[in-house]
Amino acid sequence: MPTKGIPSNALVSKPHYPILDGLRGVAALTVICFHVFEAFATSHLDQKINHGYLAVDFFFILSGFVVGYAYDDRWDKITIRDFLKRRLIRLHPMVVMGALIGAAVFYLQGCAAWDVSKVSAGSLVVATVINAFLIPATPGLEIRGVGEMYPLNGPSWSLFYEYIGSILYAFYLRKLGTRALAWLVAIAGAGLAAFAVWGPYGDICVGFSLTPENTLGGFLRLLFSFPAGLLLSRVFKPLPVKSAFWPGSAAVVVLSAIPRVGGSDQLWLNGLYDSVCVIVIFPLLVRIGASAQVTGETTTRICRFLGDISYPLYMVHYPFIYWYYAWVKNENLTFGQSLPGALALVVGSVVLAYMCLKLYDEPLRRFLSKRLAGRRP
Repeated sequence: MPTKGIPSNALVSKPHYPILDGLRGVAALTVICFHVFEAFATSHLDQKINHGYLAVDFFFILSGFVVGYAYDDRWDKITIRDFLKRRLIRLHPMVVMGALIGAAVFYLQGCAAWDVSKVSAGSLVVATVINAFLIPATPGLEIRGVGEMYPLNGPSWSLFYEYIGSILYAFYLRKLGTRALAWLVAIAGAGLAAFAVWGPYGDICVGFSLTPENTLGGFLRLLFSFPAGLLLSRVFKPLPVKSAFWPGSAAVVVLSAIPRVGGSDQLWLNGLYDSVCVIVIFPLLVRIGASAQVTGETTTRICRFLGDISYPLYMVHYPFIYWYYAWVKNENLTFGQSLPGALALVVGSVVLAYMCLKLYDEPLRRFLSKRLAGRRP
């Protein structure tokens, strides 16, 4: 059991894995590109940058690995309350910011897919509050009308599951022995693969809605990937690799951009592809990224920058995807015609993410760390 009464600032920060930070940023960029091409897809079958949704599973694995590395050997110094405060301080400021940005541009997103003009200001306020508190929107409160848990900022759904992962870790997963954890990972992996191969969609692009299939798929994604990262942190042994960031980045981009595997008559093939990526390749990428050292000042700066903006970028870009989608549909644009807007969206999201990081997220986290967590930033 954790020892009470030891201040949180008794913990000494451990070294970071800069390559993993960089790969997380690359994955965040692939998510934006995946979402941009949603405006031109009729279904998952013809979506460009087709497998960008797998970045969420990569994030979950990274999260489990980092949390296990940072906290597994510290439970004699911290309490569950300390840990959960730290996770809340680390994650929630950008949840709130994403909700506020989503509310600010909501009435600019009108199109045939969702008529925002019919949404009252009062309904928007309620939606903003429940998104800011990470409360999933039920059908009666889902103001966009497309079934999302968080209609102002869709990607907040993965933070909902991230919080569940942190709670499971604090109360249960950290207490499991390595063998028991390995069994959990194996069982969850089998369940995830079964859902991907024999499930209704032939993919694991699920979790963002409260439908039964989305809820099941979302929990399977979390229950494999987060414990898999935790298990990897416990059994980690460095591989003899020297350069990992650029090959790893290329792997993330290629795996995300691969076209749909199989067609509507062979959904299982794409499910098999998703399973191999998440269960085999992503843990290997994390192990390789954690094994290597950054070489060169330029690569070091790139990794640091991408790592810094990765989470803010993930949390601020989607309100502008809604806006971009509405613009494309209202004007009946091709991708070529909308390319300047797409580029502006990507670049603008990166700039906005950096501004939010420096002017809002980092200062607020420093303040909250001093006031609530009892530790120096």
